[in-house]
Amino acid sequence: MRLRRSLAVAVAVAVTTPVALFTAAPALAAGAPAAQTQNQPTYAELKKAAADAQKAYEKALAAKEEGQEKVKATLEALDSDTHPLKAATITADKAAEEAAAAETAAEKAVRDAEAAVEAAQGETEKAEAEKALETAEADLAKAVEAKEKADAAAEAARTALDDARVAAVREYSVLKKALDDALAAKEAAEEALGTAEECVRETGLTSLAVGLPAEVVAGTTVDFTLRVTNGTERTLTVDPLAFVHVDGERGGEKSRLAVEWSNGSGWHALNGDEPEHIAHIDTMAPGERSDVKLRMTVAPDAASADAFALFAADASSAYRPCVLGPMKRYDFELLPAGSDPGPVDDADPGQTGKDDDQRPATAGPGTTPQGGAAGQPVTTARTTPTTRTAATGTGTYGTTAATGGTLAQTGTSPALVPLGAASAVAVALGAGAVLAARRRMTADR
Repeated sequence: MRLRRSLAVAVAVAVTTPVALFTAAPALAAGAPAAQTQNQPTYAELKKAAADAQKAYEKALAAKEEGQEKVKATLEALDSDTHPLKAATITADKAAEEAAAAETAAEKAVRDAEAAVEAAQGETEKAEAEKALETAEADLAKAVEAKEKADAAAEAARTALDDARVAAVREYSVLKKALDDALAAKEAAEEALGTAEECVRETGLTSLAVGLPAEVVAGTTVDFTLRVTNGTERTLTVDPLAFVHVDGERGGEKSRLAVEWSNGSGWHALNGDEPEHIAHIDTMAPGERSDVKLRMTVAPDAASADAFALFAADASSAYRPCVLGPMKRYDFELLPAGSDPGPVDDADPGQTGKDDDQRPATAGPGTTPQGGAAGQPVTTARTTPTTRTAATGTGTYGTTAATGGTLAQTGTSPALVPLGAASAVAVALGAGAVLAARRRMTADR
């Protein structure tokens, strides 16, 4: 009975697994128009579906293994002479053999009686011989009928035994089919989840430096702003990315630049050795803008040097855990103390170098963002436009796979290990599943 329940679960799971949910996922684009994605599964739904498919496969696998043991035991039992079906077959076969022997004896008796009729002398002897023949023929008819019944009974007994064998094998084959279906659903779910986890480039997610001068004199401090704009059609969780560096300086040595950023409640220093996330923005609606204040102080003894700043934004949405905005590079020059550069223009964004677009590992929403300020809300200025135009750069989410990063751990087994029954839909990831499963990316140097 327990195997039948497992069988029923496995079959039901294979039938009800939402394969359509999986196959729809590759079409997702986090910045695509809402009309195109309103019926698409979210990342949390895909992750849950993959977990459900994992459990479904594991349950189907367990049911199949249990069924394999059961069919082996059943077949061994059916081959035992003590099994009622096998015992009935043995008895019926013996009865059929005895009936066949009785028929053979009756046939011989008829032949003998026929010979006696031929050899009879006189009317009396012939009459007795003919009477004996009639009796032998009647006995033969009974023997033939008895043999037919015995043969039918033996056939029925053998059929019952064979049917039991076939039923055992058939039940196992259904379990194996359920396992195959669960495996297909599992692979579809993993493929859909893997596609959703691939990093995508979004040109509409912009990060621009405002007020960063093209020349900075040693011993001075300049203030500027990092302006992040969500020009997509999706609400995003955003981690602005910043890196300011003097050409030729090596990691770990004291830099001629000290850069800090403010989230509205204090100043926090950049480490200066690698790109890092600052001023985490938990929710950024389409068209919304966020300004992060920065200030840069040049050491008084700094000599002339070239320097640069890199800015970008890493993000996630309900549909994509890894969304990368374009990297902007600003080249500027350090001047010796006492220099008088006169009016200085702002540094212009230029082309990034082949090694510029590096993305650090990022903490997920709700954890401490890199760059400090744990748990402090972003209170930078924001504006939300009342109208949207094509200039926002929407509609490009999901068009280009990102480079220079590794995907997040998904929680599913590597190399498509047995995933488990597609029926156990109860792995409650909850509403925060998307946020908790945000991507980790390592620097691609």
